[in-house]
Amino acid sequence: MAQNPVPVPMQDKDRLEDALNTQKYMTEAYNALANECAASNIRDELLNILQDEHNIQADIFREMQKRGWYPTTPADQQQIQAVKQQFTVSAQPS
Repeated sequence: MAQNPVPVPMQDKDRLEDALNTQKYMTEAYNALANECAASNIRDELLNILQDEHNIQADIFREMQKRGWYPTTPADQQQIQAVKQQFTVSAQPS
């Protein structure tokens, strides 16, 4: 007879990763809803909620960075200019 494994409690890092992934999902969902909404007053409210969700996501992201759990590498000026040029060229009409 197999024994049931003892559940391991979530650590702070796991909780924040879960919260960050949830916020990413929420922003995708609210964005899709706002894009498909025909009523301007409801669309405006969805956009307000979307902004709130993005702010929550940014707070979680900053907390993870602060704790060293989501390291990022700053882009140098040459990388920034290359990306700007790429999107400037692709955004112009043919």
